[in-house]
Amino acid sequence: MLRSTLTLMLLAVAAVASAEDFDYTYFNAGYGIVEFDDIDVDGDGFGIGGSFEIGEQFHAFAGYELASLDFDVDATQWNAGFGYHTMLSEVVGAYANLSYQYVEVDVPGFGSADDNGYGFAVGLRFAATPELELTGGIQYVDLSDSGDNTGFGAGGLYSFTDNFAMGLAGSWDDDATSYQLTGRFYFGQ
Repeated sequence: MLRSTLTLMLLAVAAVASAEDFDYTYFNAGYGIVEFDDIDVDGDGFGIGGSFEIGEQFHAFAGYELASLDFDVDATQWNAGFGYHTMLSEVVGAYANLSYQYVEVDVPGFGSADDNGYGFAVGLRFAATPELELTGGIQYVDLSDSGDNTGFGAGGLYSFTDNFAMGLAGSWDDDATSYQLTGRFYFGQ
């Protein structure tokens, strides 16, 4: 579904901006499209999610996505987990997340099927300017019945204020390609 199969960082060079610390207390809402590579099924959907910083280097997060695919197929995904984050320089931060993953697909006339498992992601956040953040990373997901998948993605967020940013992101793996437009509301600063 609209799996944010995370991201391989695009840039990790010095910049004029100073990120101080990246904010890990936020709420996201977004719209995305997904294209499956091996079958002729595409769709779009909405997602919400958030993160809450715990101490200086840990965070908890959760997300929910609902997609409507071709042939009236509905797909739902949610995840929840914990992560570690640290600053590598004044403008580059790194994170590692471990999560529980749940996926359900409802096909008219055939019923629904679900699966669950775990995910692991690593990535970087780069403050290209005081307003522009670039992200990238890699995510591995292992579902108990459906197998495993590794993907990567990249994106950017532009902060209009200290508490609101909008961005674009893409994710790519062996099964699907997805793109998402996101609004993010920060509460930690």
